[in-house]
Amino acid sequence: MKKNAIVGQSGGPTAVINASLYGVIKEGMAQAEIGRVYGMLNGIEGFMSGNYMDLTGNLTEEELELLKLTPAAYLGSCRYKLPDDLSSPFYPALFEKFRAMDIGYFFYIGGNDSMDTVSKLSRYAAHLGSPIRFIGIPKTIDNDLILTDHTPGYGSAAKYVADTVREIVLDSSVYQQKSVTIIELMGRHAGWLTAASALARKFDGDNPLLIYLPETDFEFERFASDVKAALNNHNSVIICISEGLSDSKGKFICEYADEVRLDTFGHKMLTGSGKMLENFVRDRLGVKVRSIELNVNQRCSGMLASATDIEESVQAGSEGVKAALKGITGRMVAFHRTGNSPYSMECITVDVNEVCNQEKLFPAHWICGNGTDISPEFLEYATPFIQGEPQRKIESGRPVYLYRKEL
Repeated sequence: MKKNAIVGQSGGPTAVINASLYGVIKEGMAQAEIGRVYGMLNGIEGFMSGNYMDLTGNLTEEELELLKLTPAAYLGSCRYKLPDDLSSPFYPALFEKFRAMDIGYFFYIGGNDSMDTVSKLSRYAAHLGSPIRFIGIPKTIDNDLILTDHTPGYGSAAKYVADTVREIVLDSSVYQQKSVTIIELMGRHAGWLTAASALARKFDGDNPLLIYLPETDFEFERFASDVKAALNNHNSVIICISEGLSDSKGKFICEYADEVRLDTFGHKMLTGSGKMLENFVRDRLGVKVRSIELNVNQRCSGMLASATDIEESVQAGSEGVKAALKGITGRMVAFHRTGNSPYSMECITVDVNEVCNQEKLFPAHWICGNGTDISPEFLEYATPFIQGEPQRKIESGRPVYLYRKEL
């Protein structure tokens, strides 16, 4: 008998999270075992309030193609932590909604916290004896999910960082006077996105001259020495830093400037590391200095999304549906690299219980220059993800994206 599928998006959006949604919808519509594909509006949190839509009935073929190239989360997102106690009344209430809608397949597109959701729901289903299959579809610009070579969303964010930093380097090089530009990039504990700034270089010794990741302890005095040495040889010094830089005691650099707040998962909300170091350089070295925080642009720039990232994201969604139809549950779709020259990969599934609440840090052996640079091995790893330009629909000089109509 046919069962319906339901899909949601959670956590911070990316430029390609909707490509994975596209993959789930297209594959779901193509499979005879699946009746309708429903979309949760604002994730589990919105669904529990009764907010969802019929994706098979409301989207035309043309709209689906636009969806694939639309950044941000078309269904809306949430940051909602499910109860740790599986005896919570939340779970029977949720599964009653699933029963009423005849749901047989559940797909959640998100990062680490979203995989925690898939883990809890699949474990509760096993305890209940429910036949619903739960599959996690990965996404994160941070590239910090374990058991996968890389994550959908990282390639486009890395491309945005590389291209934008290259343009900032060019802009900063036009004057003769000594200057320092500090670019703050996303990354709480993992420096994958900041490392992508190395892709901006046109030749060895090019800017950014200094790159600091959260995987290495930050020292103010050493930083001052690094910047001074760079200024001795260059008029313009570009420095890329992760927002989550911290010292040997684990104190975030931004905490030296101001108090930080916590998000709903208890994570410190990091901001201001670049501004903090801007003031430090100005006071210590007395040179012209500015800081630039790229902020959400890193994850929402559809115009700089890579074709490779888009197609791999579609594949992740599609393979998630195929896995569920094979009877697989409690798993996350993952990328397994099968070749480097030329680059190739295949989709596999891994135990979502092993993925959630873990974090893949940037490899220590790819950090060089006494903690101020990135090795060539990373460039070989990351370059394939930023390749290709998708065929976009442009009207009046602007990209055409799919906007969800308010219900």
